[in-house]
Amino acid sequence: MTRPTMEDVAARAGVSRALVSLVMRGSPKVSEHRRRAVLAAAQDLGYQPHMLARSLASRTSNMVGVMVSDLRNAYFGDVVEGMDAAAQDAGLELILNTGRRSATRERTALETLLSFRPGGIVLLSPVLPAAAIREAARQCPIVLVSRNSSIAAVDTVNDDGEAGAALAVDHLAGLGHRRIVHFDGGSAFTAAPRRRGYVAAMERHGLEPLVIPSEHTDDAGIAAVGKILKLFSRNAFPTALVCGNDFNAVGAMSALEEAGLRVPQDVSIVGYDNSSLAALRHVSLTTVDQPRTKIGRLAVVALAERLRDGRTTPVRLRLEPTLVVRATTAVPPR
Repeated sequence: MTRPTMEDVAARAGVSRALVSLVMRGSPKVSEHRRRAVLAAAQDLGYQPHMLARSLASRTSNMVGVMVSDLRNAYFGDVVEGMDAAAQDAGLELILNTGRRSATRERTALETLLSFRPGGIVLLSPVLPAAAIREAARQCPIVLVSRNSSIAAVDTVNDDGEAGAALAVDHLAGLGHRRIVHFDGGSAFTAAPRRRGYVAAMERHGLEPLVIPSEHTDDAGIAAVGKILKLFSRNAFPTALVCGNDFNAVGAMSALEEAGLRVPQDVSIVGYDNSSLAALRHVSLTTVDQPRTKIGRLAVVALAERLRDGRTTPVRLRLEPTLVVRATTAVPPR
């Protein structure tokens, strides 16, 4: 069986191919009677308009490319959920792929999305060099999530990472913790502001900061716990950890328990993102909340403003985080 074509739909409805094309583009020039006839014929034949061909013909597109940094991280799923809701409201369609936190693979993924001639692209926490983003922005509007930019054709949606990390330190210091270690996000662009916020808050409380290089993965959280197990004796062991994100925190929890340390009786842990993973009953992670679905919605709204309203000035959105206290933090052991 061959895929039905626009000519097949025209023959079934008894109209011209040009009229079918007008119906598929949503043109107001077609009468309601003929529009219904064409749509009924398309449904009978199982015809689906070729979105790429349609965008090439009209030089416009309702497709939005989305490149996700890490498919395993529940945070990105929550952001995409917000994007999907906003896209439906705006009459846009999402196309997703991933670069797996590799600049080389992200460049390939971005080129693939650009080949579809999308109306715009949202990059979720990319590690791409700025030059690659600037080049892509010459072809269509770009929105960066969890990364800043000064490029005029690029909008940004971020949370205040410095404030979020400070919330975590303030909470732990308020419980009485003094030996608080930060597992940072390594090369992630969100790592630097969170690291700055941690250091500033520790110094404000008169505490000595200690940053352990890590990454935003569970494996990195496990490895970071291995480092502090070698660095500290049990008597001087940190009583609290501020992790770069929830994924990292869950890895740290697993490694601590494997080493015979209890969470939170021996070591308290704070994550970052408030992903759906953190809220699971057996995890119940205290974490800094980013409004994930709101971030996704705002990213799509920013693109829609450029596509539909013709906005050319960049927007720089920064949302305030909050702290969600669950079961992984408590007063330090005596």
